[in-house]
Amino acid sequence: MLARVIVPGLLALGLLFSFSTCSGVRITKYHRSGAVASAAPIATEVGVQVIKSGGNAFDAAVATALALAVVHPEAGNLGGGGFAVIRDGATDRIQTLDFRETAPLAATADMYLDDTGAVIPDLSTFGAKAAGVPGSVAGLYELWKNHGSKPWAELVHPAALLADTGFILDEYHAATLAENREGLTAFEETADIFFPGGQPLKAGDRLTQKDLASTLYAIMTEGPDGFYSGPVAEKIVASMEAHGGLITAADLAGYRPVWREPIHFTFDSLDIYSMAPPSSGGIIIAQILKLIEPYDFSTYTPNSPEYIHPFTEAARLAYADRSVHLGDPAFYDIPSGLLDSAYLVQRRSLISLDHAGSSEQVSAGNPMSHESDQTTHLSVCDKDGNMVAITTTLNTAYGCKLVVDGAGLLLNNEMDDFSVKPGVPNYFGLIGAEANKIEPGKRMLSSMSPTLVLENGEPLLILGSPGGSKIITTVAQAIIDFDRFHMTVDEIVAQPRFHHQWLPDVLYLERDGYSESTVAALEKYGHTVEERTPYGDLQIIYIDPAGLMAAASDPRNDGASGGY
Repeated sequence: MLARVIVPGLLALGLLFSFSTCSGVRITKYHRSGAVASAAPIATEVGVQVIKSGGNAFDAAVATALALAVVHPEAGNLGGGGFAVIRDGATDRIQTLDFRETAPLAATADMYLDDTGAVIPDLSTFGAKAAGVPGSVAGLYELWKNHGSKPWAELVHPAALLADTGFILDEYHAATLAENREGLTAFEETADIFFPGGQPLKAGDRLTQKDLASTLYAIMTEGPDGFYSGPVAEKIVASMEAHGGLITAADLAGYRPVWREPIHFTFDSLDIYSMAPPSSGGIIIAQILKLIEPYDFSTYTPNSPEYIHPFTEAARLAYADRSVHLGDPAFYDIPSGLLDSAYLVQRRSLISLDHAGSSEQVSAGNPMSHESDQTTHLSVCDKDGNMVAITTTLNTAYGCKLVVDGAGLLLNNEMDDFSVKPGVPNYFGLIGAEANKIEPGKRMLSSMSPTLVLENGEPLLILGSPGGSKIITTVAQAIIDFDRFHMTVDEIVAQPRFHHQWLPDVLYLERDGYSESTVAALEKYGHTVEERTPYGDLQIIYIDPAGLMAAASDPRNDGASGGY
């Protein structure tokens, strides 16, 4: 494929000219030793410096993730959780690490319902009761312990220093503070940091987070014990007690990350590895791609309605399955046939290439017979074939909006990712059922989709994005853009996106991304089309056959890619 060919005469310069339909000629920079793509330039630079100092991709990923907790506070992951999909270049082994948040032991299935059984507005998204037990610190430490090469303290120190001495706020993050003013000023502990004197920090202001620095210094010297026990844990529990939350000292002390086997499937010539449940990402991406794999898109473009239509119909079917069949495998027996070829043939037969289906008439299939929005993603690789895709989250922007007094960390509102009540949509409009009901100690279903792609056993792509329910379609479209439409990574991150998730029965198109004729054609198929604001923050790395690495960060936000 053209996207996989490097012009030999440019190798010495490490540059490749690629042509973009969006902005003319782009220059893609290739790196020999390692590459990083993340949602914040400062965090990306931290990761690059770790590689320059002799660290491997795992070291760089841990340091980048911890830096993001400071400089990308809307998804500040210390109080949240996430997933990692990794490849060990020495052994070729691919694994996934689940450090998703868990429901507190005191959680109950009806904890967000009133006496009549109705959902209490905002209780699962705002304030202490919305928080699950954080997993990021334990997960990042576990990743380092098994695969890191540099001292742990050396990887935590840049984040601690950034919190301690501060960093200059850019326009993007200043705007997110202003947009979330109502929630962030509801708690004094939060307002004191982001709205000193009652006014939001502006672009050019220095954001210092002394309490967060103290927490990071404790993690730096004591590892997870500096977070899950001792003074930091005591402050988390005190915050819960003060604001009506459920997390206890026992919840924190009992948290453990889990190593899992990845979801593995093929698409064309590619081997794709993504996250297994409690993420829905791997299975639903696989369903979408396998459902449309037989269709020929060779005469179409990524903006062609003839491509968008079958992708949308595949997504409709896959998200219907998600609503019923997926949850925490420790609590629910997930059907083994969701990716069975016979089952997928039966589901594909429901797709009409002539007209849109109706979500009211589409339900989850019976595979047994065939046996979020504020999240952040980082991608890292190195010259030894190590690949790391990590997606972490607080769920919505700034999580539950509560900063732990004295510890400086924002808490998540991941409890909303459970089925608060069967048939009632969550913040992202996703419908859930029995498989994802609230239970003590359970991990809530996620859409996070950190993904690795190999070809002929060799590293090819590392990618992932935030976006709640839209993460899955963002990643699936990026893979198709690369594989079927031969786009470069710079073109892929800039490509307009579309999304359908079964319910609501709406095909969302990014505003100003598609022509009037495309919209008209999709409506002629029978789709209900709505334009919406741009979404996602795709971070992607391409590794060419010679081992050179090109990284790209989504232009929709303020991220950056880099390498060495």
